[in-house]
Amino acid sequence: MEKPKNNLKIVSDKKARIILPNAITLIGVCLGLSSIKFAIDGKFAIAIIAILFAGLMDALDGRIARLVKGTSKMGKELDSLGDVISFGVAPSLIMYFWNLQYLDKLGWFICLIYVVCVALRLARFNVNSEEDPSWKDNFFEGVPSPAGGLIVLLPLVISFSGLSEIFGQINYDLLVPIFFIIVSVLLISTIPTYSFKKIVIPRSMTKFLLFGIVLFFGALLVYTFKVLAISSIVYIFLIPVSYFHYKKIKKEKNIISDKDEDLEDIL
Repeated sequence: MEKPKNNLKIVSDKKARIILPNAITLIGVCLGLSSIKFAIDGKFAIAIIAILFAGLMDALDGRIARLVKGTSKMGKELDSLGDVISFGVAPSLIMYFWNLQYLDKLGWFICLIYVVCVALRLARFNVNSEEDPSWKDNFFEGVPSPAGGLIVLLPLVISFSGLSEIFGQINYDLLVPIFFIIVSVLLISTIPTYSFKKIVIPRSMTKFLLFGIVLFFGALLVYTFKVLAISSIVYIFLIPVSYFHYKKIKKEKNIISDKDEDLEDIL
């Protein structure tokens, strides 16, 4: 005798696929909010680590959503709102409690500028992401908010890393406001930066890539703030590299396009 099928499900398979990436996004939001609490308590080192893990959640949620085919409009909007909190509000408040509060109203005004720039950058990203896929998908327009949220913490990271001895005596009261303004401008700028979303690695290089990832995260666990500081500095130096790389590819694409147009005119 055939057994009756159990059709009782809490959620459908499609909704289950959507829940997983959204849950990861919400975990990132909780980490961002928790970093603010750590900063209020004066635990700035833990606050930085919380932002770092929030960045990891942000890197995972979109990739997992595409992997399990659980992308949705709600997830897209939730991700942007989470980024405003984790990489806009949280870093600005961490730096405010650490240094900017001593500038009184000017310090708070600088925080507001940064958060507004993060919100504008994410709004522009949501609009541009609706365009058709092209080679430009390998580049962001301006610095992405997760990178901006980590870079803006660089003065605080350097103070914990012990690398301040290399740079000599650092005037954080002057460096932090200037750094905030520079990062805010980079967020809303149109400077192309690497997205690292579509990296093609030859099969023969896969083992070296995995070894490099393990080596990086191993060093991050042991020398957390030194690795964070060096990684942020390297990323800053990559910005002009990505700009010239973008211009080179764009020039090549335009040349190919012009040749195609000439060929069509001749025919």
